[in-house]
Amino acid sequence: MKKTRSAKASPRPTSMPTLPSAHAPIVLDIEGVQLDADDRRRLRHPLTGGLILFGRNWQDRHQLTELTAEIKSIRPDVLVCVDHEGGRVQRFRTDGFTHLPPMRVLGDQWMRDPLGATDAATATGFVLAAELRACGVDLSFTPVLDLDFGSSGVIGDRAFHRDPRVVTLLAKSLMQGLLQAGMAHCGKHFPGHGHVRADSHAEIPIDKRSLKTILADDARPYEWLSTSLASVMPAHVVYPKVDANPAGFSPRWLKEILRQELGFTGAVFSDDLSMAGARRIAGVEVSYTDAAEVALNAGCDLVLLCNQSVDGGAAVDALLDGLLVSQSQGHWQADEDSEQRRLALLPQTAPRTWDELMHDPVYQRALERLP
Repeated sequence: MKKTRSAKASPRPTSMPTLPSAHAPIVLDIEGVQLDADDRRRLRHPLTGGLILFGRNWQDRHQLTELTAEIKSIRPDVLVCVDHEGGRVQRFRTDGFTHLPPMRVLGDQWMRDPLGATDAATATGFVLAAELRACGVDLSFTPVLDLDFGSSGVIGDRAFHRDPRVVTLLAKSLMQGLLQAGMAHCGKHFPGHGHVRADSHAEIPIDKRSLKTILADDARPYEWLSTSLASVMPAHVVYPKVDANPAGFSPRWLKEILRQELGFTGAVFSDDLSMAGARRIAGVEVSYTDAAEVALNAGCDLVLLCNQSVDGGAAVDALLDGLLVSQSQGHWQADEDSEQRRLALLPQTAPRTWDELMHDPVYQRALERLP
């Protein structure tokens, strides 16, 4: 999810419905390194369930810890998230944060030393999660479960390997490390983004392979990790032999295949609604509110709108208020278990402080085992 300029949005409604929401599905962002009045107001909105941080929200560890503490003081239940995978997708890189390798490094190690690679993957997950949690971050959108076909520039070395068996075992090892540090995980991008060349940030990728082929290859890690994954993020990719809509807007993919056929029971996040791959549904360009409605009705529990808080954040307000109005009008209805799935992603244990972490022998051993 990369930075884009904010889109023009319709004016905020002059009157708001009083319908309380039992589900908080929107994950939004903030513009700077500290909260402003608009950020605080948006955090109190009944549909706000999460906040995603970017590099622009980072100054140093003290600032990040103060920022997440204020977020939690306003909404203790909000899920503070970040894209922090390692390699080129790592938002915080200075002031003590460990530079983590891209996941392909673990796949390369597997070819030389499979069991050593699984231990290194667990160490990577532990270091990743422990450092984030010490600064108040709840969840990183990792691991990438896409297969490395060598054709996708946007995935590239973010993928572990071409073989879904290797991807599954390394991802499960990474997830173990995350869990040891008290962090949940998110497998992405279901059912697979690695086969297409197009970047869904800028255009709509189309994968013309059959459902049988995809399920036998790309989607295998989701099947083999169906009882392990805490959450999943679907791809903004169209698979026309399965559905005309991208996977994140498709009940066929999310309700029938992911949940019923593969048995997944965790939370489902949409990918960023501001990406080009999310803006056209059934061939029609739609608003953020319309896209969110379609995603929620298709089976997403949470929807992300990223990089739209800049320049005043009119698009964020339009989504928050518009989705609340549309809910009151019956245009979307959350799954009755969606809120419990969101809350289950919050850490269940207190984090170590950074100073405690630096003296933790488990953390020190994990640093030694990084690839």
